[in-house]
Amino acid sequence: MGVSTASPVADPNSPAAAIATAAADPSVGEAGFGFYVHVPFCVSRCGYCDFNTYTASELGAGVSRDTYASIVRAEIRDAASRFAERSAANDGRSGKRPKVDTVFFGGGTPTLLSAADLSSILAEIDGTFGLADGYEATTEANPESVDADYLAELHDGGFTRLSVGMQSTASHVLKILDREHSPQKALDAVAYARKAGFEHVSLDLIYGTPGETASDFGASLHAAVDAGVDHVSAYALIVEDGTALARRIRSGQVPQPSDDVAADRYLAAEAVLADAGFHWYEVSNWATTEAARCRHNLLYWEGGHWWGAGPGAHSHLPGVRWWNHKHPSTYGAALAEGLPAAGHEVLTSDDQYLERILLRTRLASGLPLSLLRPTGTAAAERAAADGLAVIADGRLQLTLRGRLLADAVVRDLTS
Repeated sequence: MGVSTASPVADPNSPAAAIATAAADPSVGEAGFGFYVHVPFCVSRCGYCDFNTYTASELGAGVSRDTYASIVRAEIRDAASRFAERSAANDGRSGKRPKVDTVFFGGGTPTLLSAADLSSILAEIDGTFGLADGYEATTEANPESVDADYLAELHDGGFTRLSVGMQSTASHVLKILDREHSPQKALDAVAYARKAGFEHVSLDLIYGTPGETASDFGASLHAAVDAGVDHVSAYALIVEDGTALARRIRSGQVPQPSDDVAADRYLAAEAVLADAGFHWYEVSNWATTEAARCRHNLLYWEGGHWWGAGPGAHSHLPGVRWWNHKHPSTYGAALAEGLPAAGHEVLTSDDQYLERILLRTRLASGLPLSLLRPTGTAAAERAAADGLAVIADGRLQLTLRGRLLADAVVRDLTS
């Protein structure tokens, strides 16, 4: 696919102009640099999902699974062309662009592409930007989309980490979520990944689904632990407007999820995972060791920079955020003409302050009090007095109760 290379931009308010300015900033990559690759394909749509995903009948002209890898590789080359010459003194890095510390393939279902296609995209990132020594490369996977041979090829292609969407081991819960796989499929995927040589494997769980019992979720937690993974993500079910699940709840077919039940499930997750040697490092994420943490997500939470490739992907460079056209065909057409960005925003100091507080408060490492404004410092002291946080070594760290009320704590810190 032909793509125009970056060139001087006449409109100073265009996404390309803002990106060019941000890409030339010498601070790019100081706190890490990552790539997010969005793969928008799904065999069917899960009832709770509002992600930017498309089944075969929804794609339209111009984009298909067969051509998708080449299109994304073209965007990666275009991204590389937008970085101005950078000083060799910039954090020891030389050349036009920062080395890539982490890569994350999300979706959709990335593993609907062939392992060769996914590996070719990773190789393009390495060839144009360069993968840093000790890089992390993760892909999400639906259990039914992988087997032993596929994961062996993926590992040979340079991937270091696998995140498997198990969601639950209860068949009736999977049915409510419109998941296509059986409970055993997710556990098989973990075994295949370990056999293939993946050192780090994560399982994703959803809790609070209508009809899920405490014993259902407990069984899912114990299955995840017994599977031998070193990372677990557990998220409360959120009913998003416009989804099939939201329509079923409005019609009375299934009940509305309960906040009290979700809180009980979270406490159960902490108890089971902590007892099994997992440690929370972000409100919804647990790992057995520091090395097992998802470094790409930490890059987001700690204020790093990343480039997002693919339809609807978001990117962040110093002071600017932008997002690609959402529909694959629109994205492909825009990329053929140049930058596929649909819009951008220049982040104000208030925007950046809010994001720093929002993201770092959720981390077990805590929020440095030095980042807070005076009103935020007073709020931190109130949070500690109310038992929602502790203050130690110049940082605010959420207690278990504070983790349940993290959004309220952040609102107070930033009000």
